[in-house]
Amino acid sequence: MLGQILLEDDSVFIGQSFGYEGDNLSRMGEIVFNTSMSGYQEILTDPSYSHQIVAMTYPLIGNYGVNQEDLESSKVHLAGFIVREYQSNYSNFRSEQSLKDFLIEHKIPAVEGIDTRRLTRHIREKGALRGIIAIGNWDEEKLKDKVRKSPLMEGLNLVDSVTTQSQYDYPANGRKQYHVVAMDFGVKTNILRMLTERNCHVTVVPAALSSNRIMALSPDALFLSNGPGDPAAVDYAIQTISELIGKIPIFGICLGHQILALALGAKTYKLKFGHRGGNHPVQNLDTGKIEITSQNHGFVVDQSSLPSDIGVSHINLNDQTVEGIRHKNLPVFSVQYHPESSPGPHDSSYLFDQFIEMVKKTKS
Repeated sequence: MLGQILLEDDSVFIGQSFGYEGDNLSRMGEIVFNTSMSGYQEILTDPSYSHQIVAMTYPLIGNYGVNQEDLESSKVHLAGFIVREYQSNYSNFRSEQSLKDFLIEHKIPAVEGIDTRRLTRHIREKGALRGIIAIGNWDEEKLKDKVRKSPLMEGLNLVDSVTTQSQYDYPANGRKQYHVVAMDFGVKTNILRMLTERNCHVTVVPAALSSNRIMALSPDALFLSNGPGDPAAVDYAIQTISELIGKIPIFGICLGHQILALALGAKTYKLKFGHRGGNHPVQNLDTGKIEITSQNHGFVVDQSSLPSDIGVSHINLNDQTVEGIRHKNLPVFSVQYHPESSPGPHDSSYLFDQFIEMVKKTKS
């Protein structure tokens, strides 16, 4: 069946459907690209991709199938999926089903046969654009009208659509030594695993939980998770975190990093086309070492707006944007990228160890 990708600047890309089809199906979202060579099922189930249509730059997708163990959440969050070539003959000793069957099961439209190199170059030139993925025969003018009426990512609070509705526990993998409360802005499962492997009992709470209720859980530390949308739109979380700074150690990742920066008095802005992939070079300014990192974000902290008591700990070597901040006097730090590395390299897992050392020092 015909699959179309139409962007807000009226660019059109034609391919073939290989996912969920339905009757005259169309889904809107921001068109972005990811440069990872593998990890497509982690990308599909990452809540940070809510309201986005993701194009994979690696040309062959689907060759190792899908398995339940590598899912980052219980469902697919992105609006649509674009690849150059879908491989139906999957093969891997861990695979349990094909990518196509997985997409159909979760009712996600997908298109193959797209010139993803041309699409990526277009996004890099024009910036991330609103778009629509449409399956079947659609009138092009109707699609254009839908795209023009779709919301911009700036000012969009998507956390409410992905955060947990009720508190739940993720027990320590071994003897419990620390109790960490995780504010769920769209948390990935492997982040929770990284914490529990370090003897943390994690209590995951809704993003809108108040600071008083968080402190009533008697946490040793607070973790701020990744998530989708504009961080400045999550005003309730910014207020909550501002009330907790200085009371307990805090560690944030991705959207959690941005919201923490806003709570500290800094500002954020939207990047032209964002950072998404498993191969982004970041320099640790404390050690001088270069880390190859996994990233997924469209917004970034404005370095010029950082208060004097906040230092930059990491920078992106591609565009010199802020990749990490640290409070000069309090046990508070965060990074823009994903040290849990799903998918991606393991260069940055030491940050979880630093978090534990910070918690241990504060407790003692």
